[in-house]
Amino acid sequence: MKQLLYAIILVFMLAGCKAKKGLSEGKASEDLATKKIIENHYDVKKNFSTAYIRANAKYKDKDQSLSFSAEIRIQKDEMILVSIRFLGITMAKGVITPTEVKYYEKTGNKFFEGDYTTLSNWLGSDLDFYKVQNMLIGQAMDDLRKGNYSNTIEDRLYKLKDISDKKNAKSFYFEAANFLIKRQEIEQAAKNRKLNVFYPNHKEYKEAILPLSILIEAIHENDKNTISLDYNSVTFNEQLSFPYSVPSGYEQIFIEN
Repeated sequence: MKQLLYAIILVFMLAGCKAKKGLSEGKASEDLATKKIIENHYDVKKNFSTAYIRANAKYKDKDQSLSFSAEIRIQKDEMILVSIRFLGITMAKGVITPTEVKYYEKTGNKFFEGDYTTLSNWLGSDLDFYKVQNMLIGQAMDDLRKGNYSNTIEDRLYKLKDISDKKNAKSFYFEAANFLIKRQEIEQAAKNRKLNVFYPNHKEYKEAILPLSILIEAIHENDKNTISLDYNSVTFNEQLSFPYSVPSGYEQIFIEN
């Protein structure tokens, strides 16, 4: 079930589009220095070592739509484990670390193991563990402190556009009250690929401000894959286990770019 395998990959990077009441946000109305926007974004609290998230998710491509529940375990900067369930039964599981991506799904008795090259080629953007983690917790995928950016106001959001990356067109949008990220865009015009990540709303916890919802769109030529993931509950700083093992008899697969 190739679509489900792609859904597992995308689950690492999204979190739903259902409307929920979240933090009040501000609208950009005056010029602000690029450095100050970046500093304010990284001042948003993310004070946790682990996060345990339960969510509802939807995946859609041109052929089908899938609904499922997801459990996401994050050991910050070390490991992310995602379990996908239908009617309470674990149907697929994936784990990523700074060096590898691997997952399996029960429908076709298949599993995948590899690095970030395949994932990056498929989505049309260079990805690594930290960029995936940043997307899940509502931070800019790139380390903005290391790049060069133009600064404008668009749709009452502060927009930072990368002016140093010659291969990709990258833009990051922030609201003005807490400098929470609202949108990230990466486009490879030469390969007709685009990745859009939207953050409709956020919630403040004692340990962190996280997205309540995210919508990700992976577009290649005329094909678009989307997944929305709605966070139902989040707990922090518990001692988590990360159980993962491929059942016996499963066949290794290789994803075509």
